[in-house]
Amino acid sequence: MIPATIVQGHRVASGLNGNPRFPGGTLRMQLPFFHDLGLNLSRYHLGTLNVSIAPRSYRVVQPKWTFQNVKWHPAEPAEDFSFFDVVMHRDDAAPASGLIYFPHPETKPEHFQNPDVLELLMPWTEGLGYGTDIRLDVPADQMAFTPTQPRVDA
Repeated sequence: MIPATIVQGHRVASGLNGNPRFPGGTLRMQLPFFHDLGLNLSRYHLGTLNVSIAPRSYRVVQPKWTFQNVKWHPAEPAEDFSFFDVVMHRDDAAPASGLIYFPHPETKPEHFQNPDVLELLMPWTEGLGYGTDIRLDVPADQMAFTPTQPRVDA
């Protein structure tokens, strides 16, 4: 289990940042493209739950799904996306299954995440807020986690 803390994201996936380029949020715009590629995300809330796994970092091993060159927006460049299984645990509720949503940084034009932040797609879950501590269970054959080495300045 990987300890994690819910943190505020860019609020672009949900559309809560009000950016007129992404009416209703990027996830709402991307949903039909992922569906046409064989991944139905309709059971998940249309926003990502951003979690920090600091002081750990992650490494992609083998995504459950990867889609390349997805042209989901008429004016933005195509992007690559991967998805990984995840189960979220917390002390006061039953576990919830979802996916880690991973827009590949090398094809993402903006709204980059810190290297210790993962974006989760989950069903709507009551009682979560910024600062809530949770635990993540991610298959080791999909993603690996290691402690971040402290930086030593010379």
